[in-house]
Amino acid sequence: MPRVSILLPVKNEEQFLPLALASMFRQTLADWELIAVDDGSTDATAAILVEAAARDSRVRVVPFQGHGLVAALNAGLAACRSPLVARMDGDDISHPLRLEAQEAFLRNNPEIGLVACRFRHFPRQSLRVGMLSYETWQNSLGDHEMVVRDIFVESPFVHPSVMFRKSEVVRVGGYREMGWAEDYDLWHRLAAAGTRFARLPQTLFFWRDRPGRATRTLEEYSTENFRACKLHYLQQEFLRGTRDVILAGAGLEGRRWRPILSGAGIAVSRWVDVDPRKIGRTLHGAPVLSADEIVAGDGKMLITVGTRGAREGIREWALKAGFKEGTDFICVT
Repeated sequence: MPRVSILLPVKNEEQFLPLALASMFRQTLADWELIAVDDGSTDATAAILVEAAARDSRVRVVPFQGHGLVAALNAGLAACRSPLVARMDGDDISHPLRLEAQEAFLRNNPEIGLVACRFRHFPRQSLRVGMLSYETWQNSLGDHEMVVRDIFVESPFVHPSVMFRKSEVVRVGGYREMGWAEDYDLWHRLAAAGTRFARLPQTLFFWRDRPGRATRTLEEYSTENFRACKLHYLQQEFLRGTRDVILAGAGLEGRRWRPILSGAGIAVSRWVDVDPRKIGRTLHGAPVLSADEIVAGDGKMLITVGTRGAREGIREWALKAGFKEGTDFICVT
């Protein structure tokens, strides 16, 4: 049995796949198997994988008929023989030390079920401010407590950068087709099941940014579907049985949250904002109040401020005002 199974679903990646595979062949931990699931490629992807398997017996190609990413992930997961599974995509690059460092961490920390690492986007010249901010934010989530605190903000892990215990993923049902990002859905289910997360401080994964990346092209990764996923899991715990909420942020992002909450039978009872032009007005039938007009215990509050960099300031205000994060409020942006 190999020490690590590498789970690689891939479709039409002939341009970048050779470099991704080369980064696996350069790993300092050599005791691995690579489970490659070709999701119905129409380019040279299949030929590249067959050639790699002929050259290196550690590469195993799983026949597949193009049933989509979730089905490919589950087929590949079932074929993984090691209790430790490292995800990888066909257009990204892993540092040579990645598998060795993550495997050693999980071996030495049996209480941890999933370990990520810091990542870096490339190429850098085309990156916009939003992606750079996401990189900084995600890399700042250095331990389990920080990950679960911010899990409703955005996906706390780059999927192909993680290594997890196969048993942890299997016990929550593997990957699911829910209409939103399959990895974000998995992180929520693992967190709810008590899986402990960790992140290595080293930058060991390089995430290729390009127009054709799944996070940019698939409907499941749209902001609307991310909100739907967040609401689904908020209703299972934080908002369970809740009929109305306070929204901290009467801007564009807060107003986008109102209709999906309403569709779930949850009304917005009050808005909180710092803009003096909004305070005192009524928005969709609810008053817009200043921060000092809201006190802990008034009701469940979602922080929906969309302004970049504002989250920490809002969080600091809420904590100083006596609100308890996770009990009285949660940041969802």
